[in-house]
Amino acid sequence: MSARRHDLSTITLHGLLGGLALLAAALLLAPTLVVVIVSFSDGYSLKFPPPAYSLRWYTALVDAWQLQYAAMNSLKVALAATALSVLLGVSAALAIARSEHAMARVLDSFFMSPLVLPALAFGLAALIYFSRIGVGLSLATLVIGHTVVGVPYVIRTTVAALAQLPSVLLESSASLGAGRLYTFRRVTLPLIAPGIAAGAFITFMSSFDNVPVSLFLRDAQTDMLPIRMWQDLESKLDVSIAAVASLMVFATLILMVTMEKLTGISRRIR
Repeated sequence: MSARRHDLSTITLHGLLGGLALLAAALLLAPTLVVVIVSFSDGYSLKFPPPAYSLRWYTALVDAWQLQYAAMNSLKVALAATALSVLLGVSAALAIARSEHAMARVLDSFFMSPLVLPALAFGLAALIYFSRIGVGLSLATLVIGHTVVGVPYVIRTTVAALAQLPSVLLESSASLGAGRLYTFRRVTLPLIAPGIAAGAFITFMSSFDNVPVSLFLRDAQTDMLPIRMWQDLESKLDVSIAAVASLMVFATLILMVTMEKLTGISRRIR
């Protein structure tokens, strides 16, 4: 009897937790689903449900040169920031991953600090810093700011990959006369490549739609896609913004599925 009650309580608890999880997922996905549906509206304003359905706003993006210019800037900054983040993040991860020194833990906390600091506070602090040293705002300052935010992601996924790397492989390579550089190129790098790719993917996505840092570190001539979308929504309820947001959602889903298949990204960020 007691065993049956225990099984019933376990089933009830699992059902309750499952229901709460489904409710949370619905609350998180509902706004995105609404935006996607509205993007197919045939009307001239953001209205849900749409009066009719059409692809007119996706077609209108072909002539939306301001959005295209902003998207190209965001892509340039995201690619440059990702490349620098991978270079710096992998170097830092190699230095601190297997180190027993206390300074390694201090450096690890230091590199993670941009994720702890509120993004708006970091953007404002970076703006003040560049102003103090006399550096004008440009695409370069945007890349630097996005790189600082992106490096921790690469470090975390690369350190996780290095933790799964058997040390016996490195010892065997050294015993066979291979140098450190050769061992890194032929043994370490191929094995940690999925972790590096996972960090690069997260960094790219974080940079592409970063608003707080871009808001402070861009100049008047440099338009970024998230900020352009925000400004257009403030001035007019343009349905083309919903179309752009939907394309970003679709692209993100495709990239996530691709990265999961290639690198198992869900395992690399644990």
